Amino acid sequence: MYGLHRQQTIHYLSRIGYVLKACPGNGSIKMAYPPLQGFRLAWVTFSLSLAVFMEVLDTTIANVAVPVIAGDLGAALTQGTWVITSFAVANAISVPLTGFLAKRFGEVRLFIGSVIGFVIMSWLCGIAPNLQLLVLFRILQGFIAGPLIPLSQSLLMASYPLEKRTLALALWAMTVVVAPVLGPILGGCISNNWHWGWIFFINVPIGIVSAVIAWKQLGNRETEIFKTPIDYIGLVLMIVGVGALQMMLDRGKELDWFESNEIIIWGITATVCLIYFIVWELGEKHPVVDLSLFKDRNFTIGVLTTSLGFMVYMGTLTLLPLVLQSNLGYTATWAGLAAAPVGLLPILLSPVIGRFGNRVDMRILVMTSASFLVFAYTFHWRTDFYAGMDMSNVVWPQFWQGLGVAMFFLPLTTITLSHMKGEQIASASSLSNFLRVFMGGVGVSVVSTMWERREALHHTQLTEQITPYSEIVRQTVDGMAQLGSGEEQTLRTINNIITQQGFIIGSNEIFLAGSILFIVMIVVIWGAKPPFGGVSDERH
Repeated sequence: MYGLHRQQTIHYLSRIGYVLKACPGNGSIKMAYPPLQGFRLAWVTFSLSLAVFMEVLDTTIANVAVPVIAGDLGAALTQGTWVITSFAVANAISVPLTGFLAKRFGEVRLFIGSVIGFVIMSWLCGIAPNLQLLVLFRILQGFIAGPLIPLSQSLLMASYPLEKRTLALALWAMTVVVAPVLGPILGGCISNNWHWGWIFFINVPIGIVSAVIAWKQLGNRETEIFKTPIDYIGLVLMIVGVGALQMMLDRGKELDWFESNEIIIWGITATVCLIYFIVWELGEKHPVVDLSLFKDRNFTIGVLTTSLGFMVYMGTLTLLPLVLQSNLGYTATWAGLAAAPVGLLPILLSPVIGRFGNRVDMRILVMTSASFLVFAYTFHWRTDFYAGMDMSNVVWPQFWQGLGVAMFFLPLTTITLSHMKGEQIASASSLSNFLRVFMGGVGVSVVSTMWERREALHHTQLTEQITPYSEIVRQTVDGMAQLGSGEEQTLRTINNIITQQGFIIGSNEIFLAGSILFIVMIVVIWGAKPPFGGVSDERH
C-alpha cells in the first residue's frame, strides 16, 4: 500500500513540473525541471545567446585594435599583443573547469556570476590607464569568461523539450559562427572612429541585459550542488600545463618556435604537466576534468572532428584578411567586409536546420548536406588566388562556405552530446568547447607559421629565376628605367613582387591542405553511432 501511495505521489508531482529522486550518496531529494515554453523560452534563448555572442565577439574584436591600444598606452606593438594573449591563456585554463565549478556552485549561479564578472572586467579594461593594468584585467576577464559558452549550451538544452533540442543547438551555433566574423569589423570601426575603450564598453549593456533576463527566467531552476573534495593536484597540473601550452602557441611565431629556449621551456613544461595530469585524473575519484567521457564513442569522434574542423576554419579565417591586406592592397575594413559573407547563410539556415535536422542522420547531414564537402570545395576554390583579382573572387567562396558552416556546428555538437545524461552535459560541453577553442588557437599559430615559411621557400625559388640573362627581367628593368626608376628602386620593386607572389602561393597551398583534411574527416565521422536525437531527456 505504501508503495502504491508513493507512486501516486511521484506521478502527481511530475505533472506539476518536478520529479522526486534520491540523490546518490546522501539520500536527499533533487528536482528535474520541466522544459520552458512560450515567451519564457524565447527570453532564455535570447539571454543565453547574448552571453555567447559577447564572449565570442571579445576573442576577435581586439585583434585589429592592438596597434591603436599600444600607441595610446605608450607600449611597443609586441607588448600590445599581450592584450590578446593574456585573455586566451586565462580562458584556456578556465574552460575545462566549468563542469567542476558547476557542480560546486550550480549552473545558473555560475553562469550569472560569470556574466556579471565579465561586465565588470570589460569596464575596467576600457578605463585602464596603462598596459600593465589592461593585461591584468584581460587575464581576469578571460578566466571569468571560461564557463559562459559551456553553461549556455547546457542551460539551453535543459530549457528545451527533447524534440526541440536540435533547434536549441542550432540557435546556439549561429552565435558562435557569426560573432568571430563581426569582431574584426566592429573592432576596426570602433578603433578608427572612437576611443579604443569602447571595444570593451560594448560588452557592458549586452552583459547586463543577459544577466537580468537569465536571473528572472532561470533563478528558480538551479541545478544540484555537490560538495565534492577539490582535486588540488589535478587543478595545479592542469593550470600549469594548459597555461604553458597556450603560452608556447602564442609566443612561438614571435620567437621562431623551438629555435628559442623560452619556447622549449614552455613546451617541456606543458608536456610533463599534461601527461601527469592525464595519469592523475584517470585514477582520481573526484577529477577536475572527467576524462572518462572519452569512453563514449560519439563524444570522442564528435570532439575529434569538431576540433580538427575548427582548427582549419579559424586558421584560414585569420589567414584570409592577412592575405587581403598584405598582398592584395585591401584596407582592414574592406578585408573584414570581404570575409563577412561567411556568416550570412548560417544566420538564415541555422533555424531551418534546427527545426528539421533531427529527422536526418547527423552523419549524413555533416557529410552530404554541404558541410565537409562544401568546406573542401570552397577551400579548393581559393587555391587559384592571384595578384590583381577582383573582390568577387574572395566574396563568393566565403559566401558559399557559410553553407558548410551552417551544417557544421549543429550536427557535430549533436553527435558529441548525443549520449550525455544529467550532470555529464556541463562537463562534456566544457571539455569539448575547450578542445574546440584550443585547436582553433593551434590552427591560427600553425597556419600563420606555415604561411611565412612557405613564402620564404617560394621567395628563394622565384629569386633563383631572376638573372641578368632573363628576358622578363631585362624588359622590366628597361620599362622602369623609362619611367625614371633607378636600378636600386627597380630591384626593390622586383623583390616586393616576388614576396607578394610567394605569400599568395603559400596561402593557396594552405587552402589546398585544408580541403584535403576535410575530405579525410568524412571517413572519420561515420564512426559515430546512432541515435543522434539530442542528449538524454534525463536531466539529472
